Order: sequence, then structure tokens, then C-alpha cells
Amino acid sequence: MNGAGSEPPLLSSASNLLEARGHVRLDSCHQSGTPAAWNERYSTRGMVWGTEPNQFVAAFAVGLSPCRVLDLGCGQGRNAVWLAQQGHTVTGIDQSKVGIGQARRLAARQGVRVDFVLADLEADWTPLPEAFDLVVLSYLQLPPETRRTVHAKAAAALAPGGKVFLIAHHSDNLEHGVGGPPYPEVLFDEADLAEDFAAFDVMANEKRYRAVEGEGGAVREAIDILLEAVKPAQHTP
Repeated sequence: MNGAGSEPPLLSSASNLLEARGHVRLDSCHQSGTPAAWNERYSTRGMVWGTEPNQFVAAFAVGLSPCRVLDLGCGQGRNAVWLAQQGHTVTGIDQSKVGIGQARRLAARQGVRVDFVLADLEADWTPLPEAFDLVVLSYLQLPPETRRTVHAKAAAALAPGGKVFLIAHHSDNLEHGVGGPPYPEVLFDEADLAEDFAAFDVMANEKRYRAVEGEGGAVREAIDILLEAVKPAQHTP
């Protein structure tokens, strides 16, 4: 694993082009992030990011011992279904009714069981305390107040010793990268995550780069942020 401040090698795969899809500018990040907006995307564009897991999620989770996994903002279910295929007990939550329906159908086609829940992570969802061993947040881009609320809920859902794995578009991506949402309000950096997960033992909090092939074969770098952190074990006096 690359240390903080080092530049990791470029990663390239066919899925990188799909990673750049799905974000069409509306008037504001609030309009873009509504259930109606996501329902429209999922209804009209098929499996927007494909059915294979995100490359960073897969690289992190491959070989993990089976555990209880929570996928927040699971979308159409590609990561949750893949994690279930690896033997994990998976719950996926998303605000899009269309996305949850597609996720359930994907799980059925793959022959795995995933508990997919339709809920607004900020307004509707209250986590069961310490009910999960791993929380995955894959490109869950939220405005600051909402992000802090959801990250606090993610922390509450983790058992002591549990891990959070986050991959998202870095704030630098807007000016220096490619793809991702065009709204600075929903982008964040290492300092934001250090504050959100200040009580955790942080193993990685750093930029990651993806080679994204666009039209005509032109390749540009997308700038992501990756966090791996462990919830400290409880200490008895």
C-alpha cells in the first residue's frame, strides 16, 4: 500500500470509463442527488457503472474472511452482490427505488442473498449499533453536513475492531481530474475525512489515481480519495 503523500501507480480497466458516467450537471448538487434524479439515471441508462465491483473495493476486500458488511449508497448493487459472492453477509442501503430494484434483480441473477434496504441515509436510516464488521462507502458524494451525519452513522454501525473502507472523488478532481460530480460541495479531501473519522485508527487516507479513457482513446487521470480506518476496540477499565 502506498504511504500518505506518495503517488500510486495509474490503474486502468474497462470499468474506468463507466466510473466517469452517471454525472450529468443539473442546477445544483441538491437536485442531482435527489431520489428522483437517481431514479431517472437508473431507469434510462441501464447498469450505469456495470455489474462488476469497483476496482478499489475489490482490491481491498478480496480474501477477507467472511464478515457482516454494510454498503452505504449501494446504488444498483454491484459491490454488494460481489461481496456476497465472496461469502459475506451483506446489507445494502440506497435512496433510489429503481436502483434497489435493479440491485435485487442482480443478486437474484447471481444467486446470492443481499438485504437491500430503501432508505434516505440521513433522514430515514438509524443504524443498529455495532452490527457490522465492515462499512463500504463507494463514491457516496454528499454535501458537508449530510456527509458528516452519514459518516457518524457509519461509525456507529461498526463493531469495535471493525473497518470502514471509503473510495470517492477527491476535491482536486474538479479542476485537475476527469469525471465525477461537477459540484464542489460534494467533494472532499484528506482533512475532511481525518475530521470525520478522528476517533478511528487510520491506516490510509490518500489520493488514488485512475486512468480514464475517453472518446477517441484520449486518456486522462481521475483523482480519487481512499480511506481505510479501524474503529478502536473498547477498553475495559
